[in-house]
Amino acid sequence: MAVPVFEEYEPGGECDCAGCAQARRALAAGAHPSAHGCRRALVLVTAAGVVLGGAGAAAASAPGAVRPVTPAADPLPPTEQGSAGPLHGPAGKPVVASQLKTTTRAEIINRAKLWVAAKVPYSMTAYWTDGYRQDCSGYVSMAWDLGSNEWTGSLARFGDRIAREDLQPGDILLFHNPADPTSGSHVTIFGGWTDYTHTSYVAYEQTKPRTRRQATPMAYWNNSASYVAYRYKGVTATTGGAESAATPFPGAASFGPGANNAHVTRLGEMLVARGGKRFYQEGPGPQWSEADRRATEAFQLAQGWRGAEADGLPGPHTWRLLVDGEGKDIAPAVTAGPPAQAPSFPGREHFRTGRSNDHVTRLGQQLVLRGYGRHYAVGPSPRWSEADRRNVQEFQSAQGWRGTAADGYPGPETWRRLFAAR
Repeated sequence: MAVPVFEEYEPGGECDCAGCAQARRALAAGAHPSAHGCRRALVLVTAAGVVLGGAGAAAASAPGAVRPVTPAADPLPPTEQGSAGPLHGPAGKPVVASQLKTTTRAEIINRAKLWVAAKVPYSMTAYWTDGYRQDCSGYVSMAWDLGSNEWTGSLARFGDRIAREDLQPGDILLFHNPADPTSGSHVTIFGGWTDYTHTSYVAYEQTKPRTRRQATPMAYWNNSASYVAYRYKGVTATTGGAESAATPFPGAASFGPGANNAHVTRLGEMLVARGGKRFYQEGPGPQWSEADRRATEAFQLAQGWRGAEADGLPGPHTWRLLVDGEGKDIAPAVTAGPPAQAPSFPGREHFRTGRSNDHVTRLGQQLVLRGYGRHYAVGPSPRWSEADRRNVQEFQSAQGWRGTAADGYPGPETWRRLFAAR
């Protein structure tokens, strides 16, 4: 009697390949794995089930015969999830849910990428800074831009059921386990097929230990037949829809003093994911602030841009790099060892109109390093200029000084604070 064979893949911890997962199951059962962990694992089962009768049992025990293997329990913890609930603001305060929003496929995928970049830890009780619960259904609620935290038992009402062959980026694959809803259920975001065979896809999912993006067998490593495809009801028709499609630049008018819109929030979230968290004391929001400007400038400087290219206001190039996750991340703040001795203040007379010396260059370089170089058109130089004065003035204002204490001309205290170790 022929014994059917199928391949069962389980997600691993440090290594996601199927072989490593099989090796861990063998170890959990007290056995010694017979093959290297990173080779493909085959779980053999019989069509008749666990008990083999007569000749079947004899054949299975004969030399060289294929023996059925009973898989050990999955060593990974279940993907628990919380129940439906409101978004949570700063202090865990509920945020009033909004009506169903419209969005594009590219926006769904780009929101999903934010948690991947931030490596959001998995939790069924904690809430990320955007107010969404840090489990699989909270992740989809965030990516779909829902006004509430949903769970696998309620996500379907926000989508239309579709066939798997119709999946497009931003759709989801949902498994709701009614027998054990909070433990056995799971949901992933479809990011696109990995190749023409449509046997695997790029999955965005919130699972232990953190958000991940990886190629996944259709529809999932286990319970594959039970996953159902859904499309968000509020997704707008778009051409293409490839995972890499970028959200168009909303325009320069969306940013800068006085701007208050969702694009500012999105910009801040992307900057935080790229290393700009230190610039925000309360987190990104829709109101444009000095924190947004400084974080944007730091990202631009990290690309090697100077002058008008690093003015702290996002243009199409800055936006594209952030949306696509390209370019260099913001350099971390320098917090090394014992503070270096700050250079002595050389005297006020070096920083006046018409003066040209190395102290002016050194001052300008330190201003740029501290994030106060937006008025330089070509970068610091030995000749004192209005750009130097305005940059110094912004640094002084940031210290809380006003009036003559923030006139743009460095004195001993300005110098000391500017060069102080951070």
